[in-house]
Amino acid sequence: MDAAPNADISALDDASDAVEGIDVGPVTEWLAANVAGAVAPFGFDLIAGGRSNLTYRVTDAAGHTYALRRPPVSHVLATAHDMAREHTVISALQATDVPVPRTLGLCTDTAVNGAPFYVMSFVEGHILRDEAASAQLSEPVRAHASASLVDTLARLHAVDVDSVGLGEFARREGYIARQLKRWHGQFEQSTLEGAPGPSVIDRAWEVLSAKIPEQQGVSIVHGDYRLDNTVLDDDGNVIAILDWEICTLGDPLADLGLLLVYWAEADDANQAVLGVAPTALPGFATRAQLVEHYAAASGRDVSAVPYYQAFGIWKLACILQGVYVRYAGGAAAGDRSGVDQFAEGVARLGERALADVEAL
Repeated sequence: MDAAPNADISALDDASDAVEGIDVGPVTEWLAANVAGAVAPFGFDLIAGGRSNLTYRVTDAAGHTYALRRPPVSHVLATAHDMAREHTVISALQATDVPVPRTLGLCTDTAVNGAPFYVMSFVEGHILRDEAASAQLSEPVRAHASASLVDTLARLHAVDVDSVGLGEFARREGYIARQLKRWHGQFEQSTLEGAPGPSVIDRAWEVLSAKIPEQQGVSIVHGDYRLDNTVLDDDGNVIAILDWEICTLGDPLADLGLLLVYWAEADDANQAVLGVAPTALPGFATRAQLVEHYAAASGRDVSAVPYYQAFGIWKLACILQGVYVRYAGGAAAGDRSGVDQFAEGVARLGERALADVEAL
């Protein structure tokens, strides 16, 4: 993209020269040269809530806002945190009815900021990370948000991967087997003194591997689809899906299973580790209603959903192990809240996944 006109690259804001994960000078120069209309100097604010890839709100001298995504600043596992992968998927979905931010630029030159990053439009709206955020919406809006979340997922799973240029993005078949291999491998790499041992995770992995359901077609799989990875408007419509870092092609029911893992109901213990329950307030659908709505919207057989939910619990345990090790090992930036509880939570999730899959 052409350089922004009249961009004063030298006019850096001295107050912005100590932002974790941002080398302000080189990033400013790159933004001014590669994001059309962007005007230096820029302000960078780390957005709370991210525990993996980091997201910054970028404000330019003309008042424009952008979102910048980059990997964690340390303890990055091989094959994880691929910025080009996120950028590719979001770009491919621009012309579909799946709501995503507009991609504005990708930087793969690690000399600029120490790691690749990309820039997209900043979508204003509600991100419901906890009960306090959900309480700002009325019961009817919460109910509509539940339906919109499922309808949006069904639309994502209906996208023809070949027609949007993602036919070669990843292998299509054997999704769950591939995922079990990947996350078990990453769990084994995420070691640190005091971190949970692998025994229960290994046992759950063995049972999950022995009970894989037949895959129903091939879809874009978000990989971390949940309420707080979307932006809602005031009416509860999903207007953007965020955090595509582990997106691939594969079995669509894996997204539904993981959505159920994160979906809390009133008076239950479904939020085993995260300690937040944005969906426990009146108005939100139950997990059973989500499954029924997805079946109607997608036309898919959902009888095997309990397996996918157990798989989602196990995958979450592996992910949280990586988060725990990264932060306990000194990684900077991101949301540090509650990380000390993750070590115990990994074991609890592994035990629950094992119990659930053994009961099938």
